[in-house]
Amino acid sequence: MATVNLSEYQKLNIHDADEFSIGIVVSEWNGFVTENLYRGCVATLLKEGMREEKITTFTVPGAFELNYGCMQLCKSSHYDAVIAIGCVIRGETPHFDYVCSAVAQGIKDCNLLTDTPTVFCLLTDNTKEQSIARSGGKLGNKGIEAAVTALKMISFRKQMSK
Repeated sequence: MATVNLSEYQKLNIHDADEFSIGIVVSEWNGFVTENLYRGCVATLLKEGMREEKITTFTVPGAFELNYGCMQLCKSSHYDAVIAIGCVIRGETPHFDYVCSAVAQGIKDCNLLTDTPTVFCLLTDNTKEQSIARSGGKLGNKGIEAAVTALKMISFRKQMSK
């Protein structure tokens, strides 16, 4: 989804979005960013016709824990899609690389090992300013893009099961 700024997307016109159920797992680490991503995500889901009571949110301490949280939601079969929201900002050690790689692999595993689409909304930026720009700043809000992706993947899955 990186080639298009979906923060400025056209209304999706998904007619049965009010029946969808989405689980969101949000990292508390870098909360000044993840809160903005979360708000953009939920606002978009509601705008597209989802009912608020069909959006369930869970928090985890950091980005690394997103994998566990998302996999548990996927295995529960209670959700049509799961969205992982987090932010890792590069520091002075290789910790950044390990965490980003592990989370990417974990979300990939959710998608391959379960039938629940899992959306990767993890900002992996070099600076705090880049994270702010991508969480409601001048570059849009990747939380909006995650919501759009989740809705499209639910529709895709429903089409495949017909």
